[in-house]
Amino acid sequence: MNKVYDSPRAGLDGLLRDGMTIMSGGFGLSGNPESLIPEIKAAGVKDLTVISNNAGADGFGLWHLLQTRQIKKMVASYLGENKLFEQQYLSGGLELELNPQGTLAERIRAGGAGIPAFFTPTGAGTVIADGKPQEEFEGRTYVRETWLRADLAIIKAWRADTTGNLQFRKTARNFNPIMATAAEVTVVEVEDIVEPGSIDPDCVHTPGIFVHRIVRSTINEKRIEFRTVRTRDSVE
Repeated sequence: MNKVYDSPRAGLDGLLRDGMTIMSGGFGLSGNPESLIPEIKAAGVKDLTVISNNAGADGFGLWHLLQTRQIKKMVASYLGENKLFEQQYLSGGLELELNPQGTLAERIRAGGAGIPAFFTPTGAGTVIADGKPQEEFEGRTYVRETWLRADLAIIKAWRADTTGNLQFRKTARNFNPIMATAAEVTVVEVEDIVEPGSIDPDCVHTPGIFVHRIVRSTINEKRIEFRTVRTRDSVE
């Protein structure tokens, strides 16, 4: 079975439709599927539910799908500095299901593991718990959260072999690996495609069984969202 496709557009061919649920990997601006998002924009599909840690930043990542109003609902944990995201939500043009970051990650992981619900103390006693079942365990209140699954996961890895085994680098390992397990179809864009056996088995973060299509990334900006520098000590 050939998993390698010629381009990001080819990798998404036949998978997109109106009203679908898409998981989009990345943490902040690290590990975003930069090459696949523009192809979703070009396809013009609408009424999308998108599950992602955040919705990109001005002019980057999922911001492009917000700009064209292709996203109907975001399931996220962080609004960040995305002014468009904020404006659409406050004006009522975008549905938002806001999750604590750890809860979002666990809901996705549970979706991949086949666990439909779990209990967490995070959010107990806050608006996060409104309308959700709660139980007490060992004297502490826990909130029941449900899994998250998607029709399609678009993720980004550093390397893939041709069978779909993936290796991530540093912060890009956040959210991408678990999303690969929690969707009906996973499409990954990578910087490098190698032959089977080239990746040390101990460095395979996502086994190929979870990956359906592989494309070589065409955009690798690797932006820094906030550049923080230390003032140098004066030299006398």
